[in-house]
Amino acid sequence: MEIEECFVEVIGLQIHVARKLDKSNRPLLLFNGIGANLEILIPLMQELDGIECITFDMPGIGLSEAPRFPMRFKALAKMSAQILDHFGYGQVDTLGVSWGGAIAQEFSYRFPKRCQNLILAATSAGAIMVPGKPSVFMKLSNPKRYFDKDYLKDIAQHIYGGELRKDPELMNEYTDRVRPPKSSQGYLFQLYAAAYWTSIHWLHKLQQPTLILAGTDDPLVPVINARILHSRIPYSQLIEIDCGHLFLMTKMSEIAPMITDFLTHSSPLQQAEVIH
Repeated sequence: MEIEECFVEVIGLQIHVARKLDKSNRPLLLFNGIGANLEILIPLMQELDGIECITFDMPGIGLSEAPRFPMRFKALAKMSAQILDHFGYGQVDTLGVSWGGAIAQEFSYRFPKRCQNLILAATSAGAIMVPGKPSVFMKLSNPKRYFDKDYLKDIAQHIYGGELRKDPELMNEYTDRVRPPKSSQGYLFQLYAAAYWTSIHWLHKLQQPTLILAGTDDPLVPVINARILHSRIPYSQLIEIDCGHLFLMTKMSEIAPMITDFLTHSSPLQQAEVIH
């Protein structure tokens, strides 16, 4: 399906939006990882047959205008709802990957009537998490990886793990889609949004059927964080994948059918068994 791109003005900012128009009951709202531009999610959107999708560059990331002041996740969730309003979307399904998983949690909590199903990929409950190695987080916190593609390729296997340890060339398609932030400010604002944020104290209130996906070789977000999410979210299912942090890219042909099946056939889940 063709991807339609445009700019939408919300909270006084021009936000870069991409949509895949399809005939699904509800669109899927996708939240990207920290510093990541929307082009990185387009292959996944195209792989999700029969599901309309919408995503956007966060303020100061990709082609979206940067705000004058940093925004917390609560404000970003509200902004997301305004973008949905612009297109006349009422209820949606929501997917968040890594940093975007925090916004997905916040959105589903703040707007429970608008979020029917929730998918959390390679993410955690925020500040209350089991961290990866400090050396990995030091590399992650440096926006240089988005401004210098050679540097990103050099560190990819160390910060993302999984298939990239065996085949570093897998990063070529990813880096070809990377668009540097307009400035380091947008990236720093994203770090600020995540600082001290946690969902651990209200995860038990989430009522959405939730699919949790996690890589067993993820240096950034160790798999135990997904198990914590699963233990706290009432109607959740956890699938552990033999891969690293970027399994939505490196295992896309396997993951996309899981997502499609979940969104098509989901119903309230009791504490489902972990699937390996």
